[in-house]
Amino acid sequence: MPSHGYIPDLLTPGASGDLAAGLDAVGATPARVVAEQVGRLNAAQAGLRGPGGSPRADSVDLKRVVRALRTYFDVVLRPHLPRMRGQVGVDVDLRSTALLAGGVQGLLESLAPYARWRDPVLEVDYPVSRDVFLGGRGLLLVPSFFCWRRPTALADPDLTPTLVYPVAKPAWHLARDGAKGASRLLGRTRAAILQVLAGRDSRGGCTSTDIARVVGIAQSSLTYQMSALRDGGLVSSRRCGKYVVHAVTPLGLRILDGA
Repeated sequence: MPSHGYIPDLLTPGASGDLAAGLDAVGATPARVVAEQVGRLNAAQAGLRGPGGSPRADSVDLKRVVRALRTYFDVVLRPHLPRMRGQVGVDVDLRSTALLAGGVQGLLESLAPYARWRDPVLEVDYPVSRDVFLGGRGLLLVPSFFCWRRPTALADPDLTPTLVYPVAKPAWHLARDGAKGASRLLGRTRAAILQVLAGRDSRGGCTSTDIARVVGIAQSSLTYQMSALRDGGLVSSRRCGKYVVHAVTPLGLRILDGA
């Protein structure tokens, strides 16, 4: 994979936000699409390959690619997922506010400095000269923790027009010290509850019984603490069958991150 330039679209499937669905989409990519995109990658990287040379477009094992993606996610990304989701949540809040206050024009203007809205064209700071015609299909905006310096777009014009842009990232020393700051702000028990929920966030939330067991408090005390956290907008709760499942909100994650 290059550090910049062309990246095969098959590695950024449309099923964003759901790892399993995204990996299924990667694995189901038609052979002709794989051959076309890997061939384009080889052409873009001609002369830059090491001793191993370029992969043959007809020899790519998608099952191996999917296993590698899943392993990389579990080992490298999952431990930091609550923090990354929190920072993406900050950006979603910002764009939602811009949309409510100024409509579509306000939303597009909020993408500065990465993009400039000059009706009817959105001009994007992009590494190559390119025109993308929406043709009435709309534009999907995707805030990305991993997008760096400038936005990027899908290369295939037949896919859903998509603009991936960088989210603002706080200084890492602030994020690292956020747990201590949350404890001073909320108290040790409520901060511990938020940390438990943040750690379970990628698995769909946590029940009251689980929280009480991990934090080490009585159920009656937990009920009071959860009510306070909900009233402050730091936790959300929903009924799932006979259980109530709790999850940390983007605001709760931002407090944990010390943003």
